[in-house]
Amino acid sequence: MTPVPGEEARSLTEGDRDLVVHRAQEAFAAGEISHEDLVAHLDVVLTARTSADLVPVLAALPERGAARTLVLTGMNGRFRRDGVWRAPGAITVESEYGKVDLDLSRAIFEEPSVDIELQLTYGRARITVPADAVVDLDGLTTVWKQPKYRPPTRAGAGGPRIRIFGTMEYGRLEVRHARR
Repeated sequence: MTPVPGEEARSLTEGDRDLVVHRAQEAFAAGEISHEDLVAHLDVVLTARTSADLVPVLAALPERGAARTLVLTGMNGRFRRDGVWRAPGAITVESEYGKVDLDLSRAIFEEPSVDIELQLTYGRARITVPADAVVDLDGLTTVWKQPKYRPPTRAGAGGPRIRIFGTMEYGRLEVRHARR
């Protein structure tokens, strides 16, 4: 589909459009791109006239099979990820003055461990982990308050390992285990 340099870009077929729309939808469903990015990509794809018009969209989409990092970013608002969803091996949470609710209790883990990088400024984050998860907070730097976390009385067996690291500047973090 990529035009050959010096050659005129060819007209699009419906199959070309469908392929790129499907790739963008896959990337959104997997948490690789935001809703805003999906809308922008679909707008370009649906108004494209030649194959050259699709090249920027394809270049902006993550490679298939590449290691994924889910990035959740927010300012002055609230964002929530819960229910059944695919949790990649790396999650980055960036929030200023916001409230973050990250519920991993029903998530489908792509890796046996999940690294969550927190960049929290003047906000709050609540992370709910599966009942049998093992949580490691050793890499977390706090400026103001220590995270609120109470490990379960019985050690979990076979659950995912959740490593939370990063920086909390005047933010609050609560980590809790889901009830069975």
